[in-house]
Amino acid sequence: MIAENTPGVPLPVRDALSEPYWAALDEGRHVFQRCGACGHAWLPPRAECPVCLQAAWSWETASGAARLISWVVYHTAFHPAFADRLPYNVAVVELIEGPRLISNISGIDDQEALQIEMPLQLSIEREGGVAIPRYVPAPPEHA
Repeated sequence: MIAENTPGVPLPVRDALSEPYWAALDEGRHVFQRCGACGHAWLPPRAECPVCLQAAWSWETASGAARLISWVVYHTAFHPAFADRLPYNVAVVELIEGPRLISNISGIDDQEALQIEMPLQLSIEREGGVAIPRYVPAPPEHA
C-alpha cells in the first residue's frame, strides 16, 4: 500500500506485516521472507507463502547482490513528484537469493547502459525520510 504525499513522492504505508521489512531497511539491511514449508523466498511482505500458501515463514537478510531482469525508462511523469527526475528507470531486480522486486537503478548516467543480467548491488537510499532499496551497478570484482 502506498500513502499519497502529493506533491511529494508516494511513500509506503507501514503496517504490522511490513514493519520488520521497513525497520531492517532503516538499519541498513534488506530482508525478505522464506517459507519454512517449501523454501520459496519472496517480496513484498505477505502473510502466507505465494507458492504453497503456508503461513510458516521467517525473515532472512539478503546479501545485497542482485541482477537486472527487466526495466522501462519513463520519459513522461505520471506523478508530479517524478517530473524533475525524467528520464528515470523502473526495474525488476532479482536478488541472488531468489526474490524479485520493483526498484530503480541508481548511479548510472546513461539509461542505455542498462543490460539484462547486469550485476547489481544494494544501495539503500532515503526518499521522504523512508529507507528505500535501490540498486547500483556492481563493481567489476562483484560482477
